[in-house]
Amino acid sequence: MQNDIIDMIEPTPKLHSKKCKLISYVIWLFLKFTTYIVTILSWYLYDYFIAFLTLILSFIVMGIIRSKLRNIAIPQKQQEYQYNDKGIADWYTARELCYDEANKKIERI
Repeated sequence: MQNDIIDMIEPTPKLHSKKCKLISYVIWLFLKFTTYIVTILSWYLYDYFIAFLTLILSFIVMGIIRSKLRNIAIPQKQQEYQYNDKGIADWYTARELCYDEANKKIERI
């Protein structure tokens, strides 16, 4: 009989400093609204057809960027779970950009 151990899921990290929260918020805005902003801008500058193709292309490019951030920041065992843009931004900010702050919090405890 095989005993499989199921690892507990790590919760999404909490950001404590205002700098880290701001960075996470900017990344979230970028992931959430870049596709729409680029499409509306191309529609305003060019044509409906160009805007539609830009929508498709920006959707693909933002999906690639989102998956790269997700694969870099989220632990390997938790990548099977679905994360929204805010969760990906929080993980990326906590693991890659504000890593020193997270270690200082742990050392104080």
